[in-house]
Amino acid sequence: MTTTAITPTGRAVSREPGTTTYAPIPFARVAGVELRKMFDTRSGFWLLMSIGILAALASAAVVLFAPDDEIAYGNFAGAIGIPMSILLPVIAILSVTGEWSQRSGLTTFTLVPSRGRVIAAKAVVAVAVGLVGMGVALAVGALGNVVGSQLAGVPTTWDVSVSSVAFIVLALVLGQLMGFMLGVLVRNSPGAIVGYFVYSFIVPTLSSLLASTQEWYDDVFRWVDFQYNQVSLYDATSLSGEGWAHLATSAGIWLIVPMAVGLWLVTRSEVK
Repeated sequence: MTTTAITPTGRAVSREPGTTTYAPIPFARVAGVELRKMFDTRSGFWLLMSIGILAALASAAVVLFAPDDEIAYGNFAGAIGIPMSILLPVIAILSVTGEWSQRSGLTTFTLVPSRGRVIAAKAVVAVAVGLVGMGVALAVGALGNVVGSQLAGVPTTWDVSVSSVAFIVLALVLGQLMGFMLGVLVRNSPGAIVGYFVYSFIVPTLSSLLASTQEWYDDVFRWVDFQYNQVSLYDATSLSGEGWAHLATSAGIWLIVPMAVGLWLVTRSEVK
């Protein structure tokens, strides 16, 4: 005879006599735990606080060193985007690799045996924290633009459209997802961080060199160079259909396929 039990959350669970069946931990609770993990250490706390700190320093640098006629929001956004493009992927990497580098994976995956749900929660939290961080950084840049224009005695210039901001945010999110993918694939903090810098600085240089010397690659490199398409978003106000196709195809090669491989390895690797 099958009985029905009501869990503390109000969810009905069917079970056979003599057995105890517990409802799965809600995804929101798993995501909440992953969010706390990002703040509950000094290193994690100050890493996240550095988003606002670096945004303030970048804005101050524009106010102090930019000519008066270049005090505009576009320059503040560009200055802030440089540290954000490095910091946000590192945050995403550490959100994944912490389970292995801090040897907490055994506890995590024992409490939540579905590793896919844990990784999904980490991805949602990492992107959410990144979006909030971008909002804070852009707000700091806006404040710097107002203060800088007042100090310089020039009109406050807002030369960045809403669509441009959206493309900048998309570029930063894609960079963060690339870092997250490397964290899932490598599962080692130093290795994943080095891999991201190789992807960001060495691969684009080699790709550009190959495109300038080999005609066959010059014809296809926009379809395979994800970094090129990602960086192009920083100066974009719109994309053509072909531009979106370039971005989607290169993302499939560099982001989606490696992510799928990394998730397959995570679900099957031994956790110690």
